[in-house]
Parts: sequence; C-alpha cells; structure tokens
Amino acid sequence: MNNVLFAFGLTLFAGLATGIGSLIAFLNKGSSTRFLSVALGFSAGVMIFVSMIEIFVKAQAKLVGAMGLIPGSWTTAAAFFGGIFFIAIIDRLVPEDENPHEMHTVEEITGTPKSDHDHFKALKRTGVFVALAIAIHNFPEGLATFIAALSDPKLGIAIAVAIAIHNIPEGIAVSVPIYYATGSRKKAFVWSFLSGLSEPLGALVGYLILRPFINDVVFGALFAGVAGIMVYISFDELLPAAREYGEHHLSIYGLIAGMMVMSVSLLLFL
Repeated sequence: MNNVLFAFGLTLFAGLATGIGSLIAFLNKGSSTRFLSVALGFSAGVMIFVSMIEIFVKAQAKLVGAMGLIPGSWTTAAAFFGGIFFIAIIDRLVPEDENPHEMHTVEEITGTPKSDHDHFKALKRTGVFVALAIAIHNFPEGLATFIAALSDPKLGIAIAVAIAIHNIPEGIAVSVPIYYATGSRKKAFVWSFLSGLSEPLGALVGYLILRPFINDVVFGALFAGVAGIMVYISFDELLPAAREYGEHHLSIYGLIAGMMVMSVSLLLFL
C-alpha cells in the first residue's frame, strides 16, 4: 500500500506542474525562454534514455521470464510500439490549434492586443480547449508515471521529474489565453491547475481497472508500453518544443545533459 501511495504522489506532483507553467506565464513579459529550451531538452534526454536503457530492458526481462525468450521478446516489441501508436492516435484526435503538443509562443497565443469582444471570447475558448486537450494527453502519461513508480520508486522519481518539466509549457498554453481573455490570474491558474489533475486521475483509474489482472505478463506489457509512450512524447513534443523555444544547440545540450544525469543516477544505485 505504501508503494501505491508513493507512486500516486509522484503522479500528482508531475501533473500539477502545469500550475508552475501558469505562474511562469504571469511573471514572464514575453517569450524569453532559453532556460525552458534547455529544460525541455533535458526532460527528453531523461525520458529517452530511461525508456530505452532501463524500462524496455526490465519489461523484456519480465515477459521473457514469464513467456520464454522468443514469445517474450516479440511481446515486448509489440507492447513498445503499441504504446507509441496509442499516444499517437490520441495526439491525432486533438485538433492542431488546441493541441498542447503544437507549441506556440506567448505572442502567438495572445495575438495583437485589442479590446474587441470577439477577440477575448476566442482567447478564452482557446484556453479552455487547450485545458481539455491537455487533460486527454495527461491521462495515459499519468498511468505511465504510476506504473514506473510502482515497479521502481527511484525510476519513478526520475520519470515524474521529466514529465513535470514537460508539463510546464502546457500550463503556460492554458493560462495565457484565459488570463488575457478574462483579466483574472485566479481563473487562469485554476484552469491550468485542473488540467493537470487528469494525470493522477489516469493513474487512479488505470490502477483500479488493471489491479485484478496484474501479473508478470500484464506488468511487463504495460511497462514496455510506457517506454513507447515516453519515447513518442520526447520526439513528437519535447524536442520540437525545445528547439522552438530556443537555439538548436541549447536543446541538444539539454538532451545530452539529461541522458548523462540519468545514466549516472542509474549507475549510483547498482
């Protein structure tokens, strides 16, 4: 039970990082986001490295141990790409304009300031739809964080931090249009905060549904699927966003730093 509560707490922390993005949006006058570029690259480095070096390998060990070498290896690969296709389908179902994975600067979100009622109404609609889109995207991410933390608490911490970093710009994407439309920091923060709650909700719903069926095969397949989900998020969202927010080399430096930090942290716990 302690492991379950710990895993849920990590998922809650990762999801509510959207609120941090909201606070950054209020403090930031424009889109000077060089640090965010490095941070997103770092997050991608952590997620790619840990997915391919740690999670995939552990999933394969579970499945091979339960099913044998050939069936277990094939099932691992199928679950990995299944996770990729799953999150890709969710991504495709969300319209591009409201998709938090299609990154925009603060200026692009707000447009040219004007007092026109229709402009503010459109901005509020954008913020609400982005909040709903983020809720849809964060649901499987919450399950991914929860399953990883349940298997290995130290690994769960690394993944939760990486996902929290990538939730920050999503919080910005929710709060900026709502703030400019309503003039209320409170409303903008609340919508941003609520959009992140789908992450722990995904963990809770997934756990309650899957708990009666958990065994080595199910756990290994879920773990491999988690690796696929995180690799897709890194390549489809984090790296493009990191390049969008800063110079090309900044995102690469962040990527390499994330891989190095993750590698050292794994080596320290051998």
